[in-house]
Amino acid sequence: MDDFEKPVVLIVDDVPINIQVLAEALKSDYRIRVASSGEDALRMALRPPLPDLILLDVMMPDMDGIAMCRRIRETNNIPIIMVSAKTQDIDKIVGLSTGADDYVAKPFNPLELMARVKSQLRRYTQLGNLNQQGSSQVYKCGGLMINDENKEVTVDGEPIK
Repeated sequence: MDDFEKPVVLIVDDVPINIQVLAEALKSDYRIRVASSGEDALRMALRPPLPDLILLDVMMPDMDGIAMCRRIRETNNIPIIMVSAKTQDIDKIVGLSTGADDYVAKPFNPLELMARVKSQLRRYTQLGNLNQQGSSQVYKCGGLMINDENKEVTVDGEPIK
């Protein structure tokens, strides 16, 4: 699989070592984008090229993962997996009830995380994204996005004439 065909995973965490561990676990199968603040992550999550999945830390300094998840869910159904050191049942319940698709507690098994990422992407690409694409007439394959409604084409977010 060429790099441009790999799904894009946005890793959101304010701790560099956490980003490094997550990126290392995923880099062979996914293109990795990184945000270390909630505001940067929100901008990356809502503007083309959109990520295919978001790994979201709950505890962020400027905007926590719960607030970010709520904001993303206002307009998008991108799979979101919360990755957090908060391990109490109530923390997991709050994360899932705000719109996260899954919740993984730190420390995590990298193989389990990979399985969860693959599962969410499979569900999203085969089921969840069809309605969204069909209604807006936007087709996406890797970094290529074609908007049939307004006749725009982008490759990795760059407009093509």
